[in-house]
Amino acid sequence: MAMNRRTRRHLQRQGEMGADGAPAGRRERRQAASASPTTERTGPAQFVGEVRSELKKVIWPTRAEIVNYSVVVFITIVILTAMIAGFDWTLGEGVLRLFDVN
Repeated sequence: MAMNRRTRRHLQRQGEMGADGAPAGRRERRQAASASPTTERTGPAQFVGEVRSELKKVIWPTRAEIVNYSVVVFITIVILTAMIAGFDWTLGEGVLRLFDVN
């Protein structure tokens, strides 16, 4: 079977192919898949401490930025709502005139 080096390495990492290039048997595949490195779990106190240290690195927006973003979002919602209402009314009137309901 012709394959490039990248594909061969990928299949070897997945356990689909042995080091010699021959397809791995089912037992070898299962063993390769189950042989994952074990990692120690962190405790709740260490987890909370790491979360707090990561949150200190975040650049939080200022009050003025929050107000500006909120105004932009509100204006966008009003414009899109007006557009959708206009399309709905126009299409509704068009359908009613098409079928002579009025």
